Amino acid sequence: MPVSEVLDELLAALQSAPLVLLHAPTGAGKSTWLPLQLLAKAGLPGRIIMLEPRRLAAKNVAYRLAQQLGEEPGQSVGYRMRAESKSGPNTRLEVVTEGILTRMLQQDAELQGVSLVILDEFHERSLQADLALALLLDVQQGLRDDLKVLIMSATLDNTRLSQRLPEAPVVVSEGRSYPVERQYQPFASHQRLEDGVAMAVKRLLAEQQGSLLLFLPGVAEINRVLERLAGEVAADTELCPLYGALPLAQQQKAIQPVAAGRRKVVLATNIAETSLTIEGIRLVVDSGLERVARYDVRNGLTRLVTQRISQASMIQRAGRAGRLEPGICWHLFAKEQAERAVEHAEPEILQSDLASFWLELLQWGCVDAGQLTWLDRPPATALAAACRLLYSLGAIDSAEKLTTKGRQMAELGCEPRLAAMLCAGAALGADGLATAAMLVALLEEPPRSGQMDIGYWLSHPQPHWQRRATQLCKRLPQRAGQIDADLAAQLLAQAFTDRIAQRRGQDGRYLLANGMGAAMNQDEALARAPWLITPSLLQGHNSPDARILLALPVDIDALALQLPAIVSSQTAVEWDAEKGSLRAWKRQQIGRLTLRAQPLAKPADEELQQALLNWVRTQGLAVLSWDTAAEQLRLRLQCAQRWLPEAAWPPVDDDALLDALDRWLLPSLSGVRDLRGLKQVNIAEALARLLDWQQKQRLDNALPTHYTVPTGSRLPIRYDADNSPALAVRLQEMFGEQRSPLLAEGRIAVVLELLSPAHRPLQITGDLAAFWQGAYREVQKEMKGRYPKHVWPDDPANTAPTKRTKKYQ
Repeated sequence: MPVSEVLDELLAALQSAPLVLLHAPTGAGKSTWLPLQLLAKAGLPGRIIMLEPRRLAAKNVAYRLAQQLGEEPGQSVGYRMRAESKSGPNTRLEVVTEGILTRMLQQDAELQGVSLVILDEFHERSLQADLALALLLDVQQGLRDDLKVLIMSATLDNTRLSQRLPEAPVVVSEGRSYPVERQYQPFASHQRLEDGVAMAVKRLLAEQQGSLLLFLPGVAEINRVLERLAGEVAADTELCPLYGALPLAQQQKAIQPVAAGRRKVVLATNIAETSLTIEGIRLVVDSGLERVARYDVRNGLTRLVTQRISQASMIQRAGRAGRLEPGICWHLFAKEQAERAVEHAEPEILQSDLASFWLELLQWGCVDAGQLTWLDRPPATALAAACRLLYSLGAIDSAEKLTTKGRQMAELGCEPRLAAMLCAGAALGADGLATAAMLVALLEEPPRSGQMDIGYWLSHPQPHWQRRATQLCKRLPQRAGQIDADLAAQLLAQAFTDRIAQRRGQDGRYLLANGMGAAMNQDEALARAPWLITPSLLQGHNSPDARILLALPVDIDALALQLPAIVSSQTAVEWDAEKGSLRAWKRQQIGRLTLRAQPLAKPADEELQQALLNWVRTQGLAVLSWDTAAEQLRLRLQCAQRWLPEAAWPPVDDDALLDALDRWLLPSLSGVRDLRGLKQVNIAEALARLLDWQQKQRLDNALPTHYTVPTGSRLPIRYDADNSPALAVRLQEMFGEQRSPLLAEGRIAVVLELLSPAHRPLQITGDLAAFWQGAYREVQKEMKGRYPKHVWPDDPANTAPTKRTKKYQ
């Protein structure tokens, strides 16, 4: 194996340093050969844990390692993944998937009995791998200075890793692969992807010998290309799809060598880039595309995005053709596109839902992500969204500390919503726990086709769901009973309250409790249900509505009785177009959805005021009376943020003002009962509540509303969010001034709009001194003839200002 050439260097590095980076190309033997060498030669007293990001790879790597020892997995080499484990008391090398290592650390932070943790395929920069590294570094610093960590990757981002982990030695294996001829073969822009790809595959098969690996972005594209290749390739050629959700037997068929005299085409997602060795490949066709999940913090949904792969992925994919002999790779895009591609893919931590991640950190005892070492720090906006979700699930309190329920959720080893549902099921008794566990299993690995009705699947459980449900039930002290489909609605509602949905129209469209839209095909049987719970949603590409993948019809009245906490009673105000007035309603609501409403003849003042605030939030700030004083105060505050940034001025953008209505507008609503009264509210006076006494004093001194010119006239200053402040003043009233007035404590010059005696514009200047010395001469010459009764001195900077004509001088 190529990596054998650096084995001694790697062993020495592990002896001298707690953290080592190994850069070895795909096929170097770092996953399937090196761990056994470390087990035999590194002199480690304890076990080795190796983290593999993908389940398919973890299982295959474990089998390959055990095979070399002449054993079955579960003896010296074992593996652990969700719902499946083969490890025993004699296991010294254990391959684990993502989440398992984190659970091991949470249960035993010292990792007793473990000497080395290997993070394989680290270049994939999965969220769990980044979390595992941060926790391991924390363990090394505080608990185990003898624990070794080895980061292995095919395409390390060495610059970033070396910056963040400067003391870690880097061992580089050059690898040993055969030359690969890389060609760029873009297909016509008018061709559909599956047509262009299928043509390229047939061409390459006709021109070359050997088996072929085709990279496609997702399962849908794999199936469409399979349809086009079926019956179009030679009889000796097998077509083998390969993706994570395939049954194991079909995955193995794609990976194992074909019989003598036969060849195969493996149609794979990017799962085949690095982790797996696929036997017999010497031809690669690369679509240049991948499908990645991106989390939207605004609506809590994930959308699948098809995008160009990175240059590192292109190298990985091409390298698959040179593992056994010289090979050929066709990239189905232009060389210029390859050169413009990003160097490395964006890490998951920057584009993922961080609710589960943040729950793990809180359980670890970390209340600030900055306490740990990250290659890329988790985004603050995603962490804030995670906090909001955890609070709504009861996992944290208002101080963002873990609750008793939150600690129980964190120990269950599943996503927070699903963990909350398990806790709710356990509270309902044995049948509730069994039902919740099956729902969790179903939602973790949802069916890819067929029924979208969750009720159907509860009565037709798949074997792997049953195994997972049994495993989950063992993590709670209660004994599980039988699945009771009648409990499903209230269990799902406690985890997905925001995804309760009400039908709108007859075309399969629904409104969610969080205010978003969702939809299914109108010919689906569930499209006739007036109310649904929709736990599985996917943000659409070109539609504002999310796509409903799984749903359960519910009796909303029964659900409201079972879970009264999800229903709120609110007074709302609406504009009554017929009467031309505001009208108050009392509503029972689940989020944005109305269960029932009744008009209120005379609502209580406090209820009405809150309803008015909600109406303003809905309609926007434009429904208020923004007179000049209010507009200018808001503009002065915006300018203060730009010109005096060292002070903590309150934000006054639309979103900030709408969020803070209770603070500044509510006190002005006393006695307001209709739109006319709302229009009479003094908005400038209300806005001033955002400022404390010191801020008011500084604002009035630094950015006054008026400026007193030399004649004593007090003239208004006009502020603008994007431009300098302006002052319109008759030119004669500025005589004697040496320079333009300064605001913002001397930092900003006022732009003077100098006017004629008839108040017509003469000149605009931000530098009065330069104007007196220059352009004033032309103005003087012209104005003397037009306004002979007024003073036009030769030295205006040293002339007394005046409002009058010569007669009164």
